[in-house]
Amino acid sequence: MITKDSIETAYSFLHQKQRIYVHSTLDWQKDDIELAISDYANLRDHKRFQEDITKAVEILEKML
Repeated sequence: MITKDSIETAYSFLHQKQRIYVHSTLDWQKDDIELAISDYANLRDHKRFQEDITKAVEILEKML
């Protein structure tokens, strides 16, 4: 079972990175976020990253 604290931590981390990623115009910053998230949650497809992280945030938000 996943604890509420774990869900909140994952949600906070992904939500913060998603907001920065969506609004960033810096390729290096987006690359850094993709690397950090892929290490954390195994989201590795560059072409689908924004869609995948958005979906992950939505799912975690519903779990809260």
